[in-house]
Amino acid sequence: MSLFTRNRRVLTAMTAASVALAGLGVATSASAGAAASTGVDSKPSDKPTIVLVHGAWADSSSFAPVTEKLQRDGYTVLAAPNPLRGLTTDAATVAAFINQATTGPVVLVGHSYGGAVITNAATQSPSVKALAYIDAFAPDEGETIVQLAGAVPGSALAADPQAVFDVVQDPNLPQGDPDLYVKKSLFRHAFAANLSKSEAAVLAASQRPVAGGALQEPSGAPAWKSLPSFFLVGTHDRIIPADGQLAMANRAGGTVVSVRADHLSMLEKPNDVANLIERAAGAGK
Repeated sequence: MSLFTRNRRVLTAMTAASVALAGLGVATSASAGAAASTGVDSKPSDKPTIVLVHGAWADSSSFAPVTEKLQRDGYTVLAAPNPLRGLTTDAATVAAFINQATTGPVVLVGHSYGGAVITNAATQSPSVKALAYIDAFAPDEGETIVQLAGAVPGSALAADPQAVFDVVQDPNLPQGDPDLYVKKSLFRHAFAANLSKSEAAVLAASQRPVAGGALQEPSGAPAWKSLPSFFLVGTHDRIIPADGQLAMANRAGGTVVSVRADHLSMLEKPNDVANLIERAAGAGK
């Protein structure tokens, strides 16, 4: 068989496959149109979309148990990307995600450093109708994470940085603005003393670093001044001690729920976290 003949057969097969796929697309579109005309799955949800923003030294999987409950309760849940490179750029990334990936009202949820991110992102996203802070920072204009972490005694972040962090200089970051990793020997005590050693070890191994400069970047004007805000406070939090969280919540005029948990309430008390978010959803319609 000549090369020309083989190529012709391949092209013929590809053409036939394309025609079949096109036919399938027409059939699918027709089915979708029929469903719409009969009202099947055509009624939009009256629930706001929940957008989750993880904190430093974590990723979106930390919200997994909360996401499962919210989805069971009929909510659309999305995890926004949080690059952990700088407060201004992180907030802009989250705002762009909301503005392009969602329709209708949004409840914006932040954990830890993610609270500072949502504080700034929501001012750039008109569809955000309520904020939920989970063991989170809620800075006022001009405040930094480092400043807030040291506002009350007891935060592991307020200790000598060399005792808290392993440092890696990312070549994509300016020299002198390194990535910070929480030391594995400290991780469970600081973040998740109520979790098992094995669970905490997995979290420590999979942590995403934050650029050191992000923790020292002043916040912009806060969205909590104009939006209903809800705060879940872990009473045993060693990253943001409860007194510090309560001070930020009271300043914001927020609704507060306290739970007996460490800094990772989403993993320790997922039902409580989900319930708070659903309360925020009720206020954000």
